[in-house]
Amino acid sequence: MNRTDRLYAIREELRRAGSRGRTAEQLAATFEVSIRTIKRDISALQAGGFPAWARTGRAGGYVVDAEATLPPVNLTPSEVSGLAVLLATHDGHPFAAHARAALTKVLAVTPPNVRERAERLASRVWIDHQDPQPPVDAGLRRAVEEALATGLVLSMNYRDQAGAETRRRVEPQLLASTGGYWYLIAYCLDRQAMRWFRLDRILVARLTRQTSHDRPVSEIGSPPPTARPATPR
Repeated sequence: MNRTDRLYAIREELRRAGSRGRTAEQLAATFEVSIRTIKRDISALQAGGFPAWARTGRAGGYVVDAEATLPPVNLTPSEVSGLAVLLATHDGHPFAAHARAALTKVLAVTPPNVRERAERLASRVWIDHQDPQPPVDAGLRRAVEEALATGLVLSMNYRDQAGAETRRRVEPQLLASTGGYWYLIAYCLDRQAMRWFRLDRILVARLTRQTSHDRPVSEIGSPPPTARPATPR
């Protein structure tokens, strides 16, 4: 058994074991390798995002967080490569880092032969990454994403079109892409009104502990007829 197949097999063995887990000795005996090799394999899986952790005590061994894993999925190479291509095309957009983590989890439960064919197929798709949108600092983007996802007020420094810098406390409502730019649409607590903030003009962004409130969509305005939400279907 080569290493790629063994890594996949170890994932499935731990997933099947559930809360019982497997010790390094048990895995070494199952796959006829050394305990040192098993520990290196587990470290490689953990580095790749597989949620395995070492349990201490008499019932020690490696355990997988069942809530953080996916059951076996039956994806075709075209479907897997399609996800990878879509993610590469939208790299740097809101929640792209979370999408990469999700793709890692999908790959973790994809059979090696399907994964290899998907990688070959995706390598035949070339993407020009000269994105016309201005770059947004990854740390700022994460703060905006987390504020929107957790429902917390965001404190930020913002530079407007005229170059004036202001400090704002806002309640994030949604993210919108239009005219080649990403915008945070938020209720500004300092101005007591809904405002559109271009992400590339946010200079500093910090999460607060203050709870944000969802505002009626009518306060935001009507989207253009060509716009649609990014709801999974």
